[in-house]
Amino acid sequence: MNGGGSSDMTLAFELEALQRLADPEAVFSDARTWTKYLGVVSEKPTYVVTNFTRKNRIRQDFFSGPRGKRESLENVKRQFDTDRHVFVGTSAEDEALAEAVDWEYLPLETAAEAAGWTIGDPEQPTTASGESRDDWP
Repeated sequence: MNGGGSSDMTLAFELEALQRLADPEAVFSDARTWTKYLGVVSEKPTYVVTNFTRKNRIRQDFFSGPRGKRESLENVKRQFDTDRHVFVGTSAEDEALAEAVDWEYLPLETAAEAAGWTIGDPEQPTTASGESRDDWP
């Protein structure tokens, strides 16, 4: 996916968007070939993002840390000076947030179709009771 624009781009994935991809590691590897900076933002605690990215061997240039998505996107835009700042999300709230902080918004489905990524349910670790564990390493 080049998006028809500059590859001088900062690309941020909302964690939930990344979790919906069948192979997040392959998506990050692919995106690295046409973006300058790449990372994950989320309202979830830092350890949730860190555990997910570590499990999927994802190397980020930035992540939200203890800040929320809005503050993270604002900080990333200030720190990473690229022609484009694109936010891949999954909801109307993500789209409104992108607009509010002057980022381009791409729904996950649109980004996946353009880039040839597969949306699926990556295997999530489960507890003995079958519940999904976001904090599992």
